[in-house]
Amino acid sequence: MVQAAQLRGRLGHPVIDADGHWLEFAPVLIDALERIGGEPAVRALKMGGSRVRGALAMTVAERRDNGLAQEAFWGAPTRNTRDRATAIMPRLLYERLDEFGIDFSILYPTAGLGIPRVNDDEARVAACHAFNIYQWERFEPFKDRITPAAVIPMHSPEEALAELDHAVGELGFKVIMMNSMIERPYEPSGGVDYWFDMIGLDSAHDYDPVWNRCRELGVSPTFHKGSRGRALRLSPSNFVYNHIGHFAAASEAVCKAMFLGGVTRRFPELNFAFLEGGVAWACLLYADLLGHWEIRNREALNFTDPANLDSALMLELAEAYGGTEMVAAIKDRGLSERNGPDTTGHIDDLDDFSACKIETGEDIKALFVDRFYFGCEADDSTNAWAFNRKNNPYGARLNTLFGSDIGHFDVQDMAGVLPEAYELVEDEKITGEDFRAFVFDNPVRFWGETNPEFFAGTAVADEAKTLLSG
Repeated sequence: MVQAAQLRGRLGHPVIDADGHWLEFAPVLIDALERIGGEPAVRALKMGGSRVRGALAMTVAERRDNGLAQEAFWGAPTRNTRDRATAIMPRLLYERLDEFGIDFSILYPTAGLGIPRVNDDEARVAACHAFNIYQWERFEPFKDRITPAAVIPMHSPEEALAELDHAVGELGFKVIMMNSMIERPYEPSGGVDYWFDMIGLDSAHDYDPVWNRCRELGVSPTFHKGSRGRALRLSPSNFVYNHIGHFAAASEAVCKAMFLGGVTRRFPELNFAFLEGGVAWACLLYADLLGHWEIRNREALNFTDPANLDSALMLELAEAYGGTEMVAAIKDRGLSERNGPDTTGHIDDLDDFSACKIETGEDIKALFVDRFYFGCEADDSTNAWAFNRKNNPYGARLNTLFGSDIGHFDVQDMAGVLPEAYELVEDEKITGEDFRAFVFDNPVRFWGETNPEFFAGTAVADEAKTLLSG
């Protein structure tokens, strides 16, 4: 395999890692959260990891009896101690970026992923506030080549707005990670304890003020939520069963809600990214949305409206072909097809695409392909699907974002990530131009279209400025 630094040297364009991870060193993190946010912040950190710790402390039988999934154990590489230290120590990562062939890195947390999900209002808000201050302190000296993602709670628009103003407006974060697929309790439960709020459709709150504040602050929302240990990923004995596809499933649910809820129609200036789930699911969703619009749009529903049926003709045909029982049933009870609110769920608008204001299939392409971005890891061969214009409707090329995922168990050698991603070019599955879009053009557009000054003062400032002004 070609060395990452050598590969970077002959690419002719920068490489932006849109989804790396840093590992928080627990003793230091706990002390920092207590110093900044007090007991509630520490409480949230402990709650964020309690599900995993609790499940791993149980036997398989106990997890089965309690409806809990086998969780991840040994979640970070240990064979290469230098790589492990690199994930923990920002200065070491900064010094090694050239070795990895990476010019600029966006880093997401690890333990911090769970903090915005905690179902304790006081603890969640305090922890997000404190964690963002801690991140800013650690990474500020390295901002020309590394920028961390602020964690934004989303249980209510008010808490999201407050932390956006704090993290972006006061501290100066340029990247945000927003919670999604929020667990909300049923009241009364009716036998089911909670439901998932996808924040774009049928939400408990109106999140438009949040998207508007993102637009005002110039930040592109990113989502980094999985579905492991939920619904169909509840094996009490097999982590791989629970892990495969869980990011894709969560991303698809939220992306679909954002689209059908009309968020990209109302906020065309914003870009949204769904990380670590790849792009294959997005290709399927894009094609499925088009297919469903063609058969379920307002005009297409006329082909299934029960009022269209000619009762007299149906009876005539039944007398000729249906037999005595069918004729008797039609005469006695009429046609089984009925119209009215009792048969359509009492919804106000029968057009499921009404919030998107779709007039042609091209509108779906503009609202989906142009606004959504998808984080892809280096070892995923299905990344090539995004660039297959012959296969994607309307000749679309979906927006992929190169994510190294360094720091986590699936990256055994940090210096091997970029060459692994480049294998798609070597195997002639994508072109060199496609690869440039994957590792540079798309990340620049994703963040730079929302904030033209995003890359100012960074190691890729000149190239990014040229791209954005072109």
